[in-house]
Amino acid sequence: MLKNIPKILSPELIKVLCEMGHGDEIVIADANFPACSVSENSVLVRADGLGGCELLDAILSLIPLDQYDTCNFMLMQTVEGDDKPPIWEEYRKIMKKYEDKAEFSFIPRMDYYERAKKAYAVVAGGEEQVYANIILKKGVIK
Repeated sequence: MLKNIPKILSPELIKVLCEMGHGDEIVIADANFPACSVSENSVLVRADGLGGCELLDAILSLIPLDQYDTCNFMLMQTVEGDDKPPIWEEYRKIMKKYEDKAEFSFIPRMDYYERAKKAYAVVAGGEEQVYANIILKKGVIK
């Protein structure tokens, strides 16, 4: 048992967060995201049943975002005609709790999948809201 580690994070995910270096990226995938096919060259961590907000909060409590790159918190841009997902406002609140100066970056859908393929790890979560995927770029702990 460790102190101050969010209980929802599995030992496997904690290990992955420790292994990641500055500039490495991690995907927090919603339940609809093709996590298995995208993670062909990445570490795949199962987090079935866990929502995007709780995963984001737990992960950001342990790692900083890359302060040298403004593209450190990436969301999939909605397809024309789709509404802005309500979960994004929750993500913004969580992000600001840990990284006051951070802002969202938006990546077109197909480019998002390509970027996700290059991530160090993909966390296959259970979030059911659409467009709830996040790519985080890890920063430096000072």
